[in-house]
Amino acid sequence: MNDIVPEGPVPTNVLAKQGVAAIGNLIGGVGLLILGALPPIVGIIAGAVVGIIGAGALLSKDSEDRKPGIIMAVAGSLSILSKIGIIRPVAATLLGIGAFGLLALGIRYGIKFLKGLKSRS
Repeated sequence: MNDIVPEGPVPTNVLAKQGVAAIGNLIGGVGLLILGALPPIVGIIAGAVVGIIGAGALLSKDSEDRKPGIIMAVAGSLSILSKIGIIRPVAATLLGIGAFGLLALGIRYGIKFLKGLKSRS
């Protein structure tokens, strides 16, 4: 019976959050793919930069910055570990899984955003 009654339009603030989440996740996924594809020396340097930025975000007073900070710190660590060490294959696999996971989330939020946008017209 509930499917007969049409839902109202999606609020603007929800649409904005979905759009930002879609773009952020897509950019993050592409960024992880790029980190994994870099040559060893450049990958280590880029991983260190990403890890330092993530650690800085972890120390932020704003709780909204901590989740991306954790993701960036882990991505930087995995990027470094995927270029050196005995656990290179495991770290590279986890980096790839993370990249495709972020891309999938970006696509999911993008579809939700487009559906919400369509409900407003």
